[in-house]
Amino acid sequence: MTATKPSPATEDRRQRKARQTRDALATAACDLILEHGPAATTVEAIAERADVTRRTFSRHFAGKEDAALDFVRRDGDRINALLRSRPVGEPPLLAYRRAVREWLADREDPAWHVRPRMRRLLALADTEPELFAAYQRIRVDAQEESIRIVAARLGSGDVRDVRPAAVVDAAAGVLIAALRLWARGGEGDSAAADLAALVEQAYDALTSEAAAATPESTTEE
Repeated sequence: MTATKPSPATEDRRQRKARQTRDALATAACDLILEHGPAATTVEAIAERADVTRRTFSRHFAGKEDAALDFVRRDGDRINALLRSRPVGEPPLLAYRRAVREWLADREDPAWHVRPRMRRLLALADTEPELFAAYQRIRVDAQEESIRIVAARLGSGDVRDVRPAAVVDAAAGVLIAALRLWARGGEGDSAAADLAALVEQAYDALTSEAAAATPESTTEE
């Protein structure tokens, strides 16, 4: 007897259902950690809040920190997709900056930072060791993919070529610096409220400092 292959429509429904479940778990994890703190939040409580089983949670996430920070992983994927689609001849650092700009400007699928209490969660990830470790793992994974994309854009297959890693570490570092300043600003700090503007200022600072540090613009004493 030959097994019936699922139709595309069935696959789409399954994918939507899986995404809805994952989003519900991520939202529950974020809410509970902000309400009670990471130490007092359990996987069982997250699953119960999302109205799924503990086993279902484990199919989606390795732990509560991964669930709470799933928005970071998702938006890292989005930035990489936008980076991959940038014009071929565009310099890599500029391509990364414009990919980030597109991500922040998307109104159909808004970036995570516009959601309620996300600033608080990011600030908490800076002080809670387990959240910080999960954040770093997710960030490194996203940057490794960015490096592969930039290497392909540069036509580089040499593992010793420092350019892809240097570009990505600098570009992602600027974004991280802006995010940390934004998160530390507090919910009522209007000066840091516009993350997109803060990111642009950070990239301007990087390019300005990089130009000032070139051998042509400096002299040996």
